[in-house]
Amino acid sequence: MVQEYTTPPVVTVDPDEILTDAVFRNADADPDHVLFSRRSGTAWVPVTSKEFASQVRQVAAGLIAKGVGAGDRVAIMSRTRYEWTVIDYAIWTAGGVTVPIYETSSAEQVEWIISDSGTVLAIVETPDHAKTVAEVKGNLPDLGEVLQIDGGAIDVLVAAGASVPEADLNARRDGMTGDTLATIIYTSGTTGRPKGCEIDHGAFLFDVMTTTEDMASLFDPKTGSTLMFLPLAHVFGRIIQCGCVTRGVRFGHTADIKNLLPDLAAFQPTFLLSVPRVFEKVYNSAKAKAHGEGKGKIFDAAEGIAIKYSEALDAPGGASLPLRLQHTLFDKLVYSKLRAAMGGKVEFAVSGGAPLGARLGHFFRGIGVNILEGYGLTETSAGATVNAPGNQKVGSVGRPVPGVTIRIADDGEILIKGRNLFRGYWKNEAATKEAITDGWFHTGDIGNVDKDGFLTITGRKKELIVTAGGKNVAPAVLEDRMRAHPLISQVMVVGDKQPFIAALVTIDAEALPAWCKAHGKPESTPVADLCEDAQLRATVQEAVDDANKAVSKAEAIKAFVVLPDDFTEANGMITPSLKVKRAVVADHYAAVIEKIYSSPKD
Repeated sequence: MVQEYTTPPVVTVDPDEILTDAVFRNADADPDHVLFSRRSGTAWVPVTSKEFASQVRQVAAGLIAKGVGAGDRVAIMSRTRYEWTVIDYAIWTAGGVTVPIYETSSAEQVEWIISDSGTVLAIVETPDHAKTVAEVKGNLPDLGEVLQIDGGAIDVLVAAGASVPEADLNARRDGMTGDTLATIIYTSGTTGRPKGCEIDHGAFLFDVMTTTEDMASLFDPKTGSTLMFLPLAHVFGRIIQCGCVTRGVRFGHTADIKNLLPDLAAFQPTFLLSVPRVFEKVYNSAKAKAHGEGKGKIFDAAEGIAIKYSEALDAPGGASLPLRLQHTLFDKLVYSKLRAAMGGKVEFAVSGGAPLGARLGHFFRGIGVNILEGYGLTETSAGATVNAPGNQKVGSVGRPVPGVTIRIADDGEILIKGRNLFRGYWKNEAATKEAITDGWFHTGDIGNVDKDGFLTITGRKKELIVTAGGKNVAPAVLEDRMRAHPLISQVMVVGDKQPFIAALVTIDAEALPAWCKAHGKPESTPVADLCEDAQLRATVQEAVDDANKAVSKAEAIKAFVVLPDDFTEANGMITPSLKVKRAVVADHYAAVIEKIYSSPKD
């Protein structure tokens, strides 16, 4: 087994370069280049490099006028929208530090982040966000003004900054280097209070430049475009934002996931960014729709051919003639319609945040949308490894991005070293020392690296289940496979110190009506009425059986419970980045888990 792998660097980042340099460089070099498409009603309005740079300067001047000093923290609490990006770059231009807050955060979470970071000014999106901040403002002595985007925050800042000399702005930028703190991103965390990750301009720029160079065919300013629907409060969305601005790739924003398909059709991106759960939903919805319309056999056959075709691309000799002919036929019948639903021009997608799984990876590549899976954490400024176009292994999360080293510790933990690493946890020296040893960041993830440098994630160090029989079980293998089933939303495998492995299963509310109709039940039947239904349990058992094929008998799921409710951010059981809060779920369903193991089991 390979214990350490480094991909040679491909770019050199000037130590004095900062994130905003690209904004003004682009405006000078190609002022009329369309850098953004901004939603205006139902239309998408072009924004040039020159217009964006001007807006950033004006808002930055307003921040200075409002008293934001060099190094001061400014919070953004908003959905993904054009103003988010303008404000982010304006904060940097003013010499400030951006503190993102998920727009779904509770008052308690908002209080902690603003208090811990020492935020001096907050910009929120809606009246509800302003109300949330107002609830806790009395406990936030450092916080001054709270501006609201929907209440004209941009105009307020532009007006306030009209009297600020341009020399003041230039002085702020001239006083910054790659070592200047750019952002404090609070990890959403599956346990405990979130920690603030300090990321400087140099780390972000290193990751931006290396990953976009590694994926240069996606980040082509002449042809590339993407529509961002992930939260910009998350490091994954943020690094892509910076990558597009730096490389001059057309970028759009939408937070309306329910309207995503019409938005994709209008915007027509060439590549997408998402997390595995979204790709699972696309696949599951298409499959459920086909079965609901009586075209299930065609879809299932097309799915099988797509997977075989993709697998054959990696095999000696490639796809056989009969397979190519079948693929061509299904491309006309099925695959082209799936691509059209994503805008018609998408050739690549980048997936991060959690393992995608080889089956879904092969399915999407087989239909003509190549998902480039990557891996990283907030602490690594997002990308640490990535599958690049023309250099990928489906099922892996790719090779280290150029200039980064991956090491596998003796216990299987993935360690990372490179300029992309964060500086440490804000005001938490103990946690920083625990996370970084001799320049190596301890990820907490378990994996292995093959001879070609491709990393595969096998689980979380803290999530490994040790059964009563002493068997180590990585839950992700089973959970990812089960979630690929159209009817299943979330899965949490349990069994630590227990005699066998079991699973808590939730049902996809969107897929349930079609399943009910196909099984002779009223489409409006709630999940709560079906938890013990023999037909539903038989369907879930199919997913269990499929998942169990990936593991040994000792690791296989022997029992499961269908839960009446899904894991959601609202009920506190998943993070904003869609990771299950295992401790919260285990505590909430402690009686259910206890019943599993107190019941007789053959």
